[in-house]
Amino acid sequence: MSEMLILTLVTIAGLFLGVCFFGSLWWTIRRGLTSKRPALLFIGSLLLRTSITLTSFYFIANGDLARLLMCLLGFIIGRFIMVRLVGLPITTPLAKETGYAP
Repeated sequence: MSEMLILTLVTIAGLFLGVCFFGSLWWTIRRGLTSKRPALLFIGSLLLRTSITLTSFYFIANGDLARLLMCLLGFIIGRFIMVRLVGLPITTPLAKETGYAP
């Protein structure tokens, strides 16, 4: 395969990883608000998301710096996509009263 095609596929894989990582972070935060054990949920989610992402980066990069950087670029683009899809954070009346709301 040509190098350009490989880097494109690696970027798409990074994009997928970013959307999955930040999508599951959003899901965790939504579930954590109503969970009986939010600390366990947050720590478990953090460990799972991070280990899957780092392992995927390791295997996708395969020791090549260009692949690693393109995967990271896709990951960051995935973050921007998720921020755009999810929207602004939810503000509560308490946050508005204390002045901490955006």
